Amino acid sequence: QVHLAESGGGLVQAGGSLRLSCAVSGRGSNNYDMGWFRQAPGKERQFVAAISWSGVSTFYLESVKGRFTISGDNAKNTLYLQMDSLKPEDTAVYYCAAKLRAIRLSARGDEYSYWGQGTQVTVSS
Repeated sequence: QVHLAESGGGLVQAGGSLRLSCAVSGRGSNNYDMGWFRQAPGKERQFVAAISWSGVSTFYLESVKGRFTISGDNAKNTLYLQMDSLKPEDTAVYYCAAKLRAIRLSARGDEYSYWGQGTQVTVSS
């Protein structure tokens, strides 16, 4: 069982930055690939970024490439999402998620077994 808890969301103006954190706890939690997803009101959940359990591989939604950076600190058991140059269309509830490690990273939400409660990010224009 893996427990995930996000923090760091808030209100920011367009062009600003936020860093989301996801505290990871549970047995064997270092054997999981991690991802960030988001869901805007009235829209389906959307993949944002993923990182392998080793931290070596990353994968991003095309529209956030160059603006968002996913990273992890194994010593602190924490996953991060650094978000720069934020746009109003980035407004959503952001969730971290975990799945057993695999050869390839996944953008499919249904492949992730564990989810956090979400943190709201609002970008004003």
